[in-house]
Amino acid sequence: MPTIKVHLEHAEYCVVERYAASLGVKPEAIAYCALNRLMLDSRNPDLRAEIPQTWDGHRENLPLWSDSAGGPHGYESKPDEEPGPSRYFSDQPKP
Repeated sequence: MPTIKVHLEHAEYCVVERYAASLGVKPEAIAYCALNRLMLDSRNPDLRAEIPQTWDGHRENLPLWSDSAGGPHGYESKPDEEPGPSRYFSDQPKP
């Protein structure tokens, strides 16, 4: 069977792993479902433009859904930002 490897930063993998655990599946199931949904929308011209843009920028920026990696604050007078969990995923279901 052919294999596709996806290399993730730690901040990306952590949120995928937590999401998978909350559903009782492996992280591979999250990746497969994401690919399935993307391929089902493959005729969407906006998506077709987004794929190369996302790929080109993925080495320089974490995606919005990932945990934050922390880093220097945008304002010099503020303390550095600490790593934090994703704002797009929470282990707690919404009421």
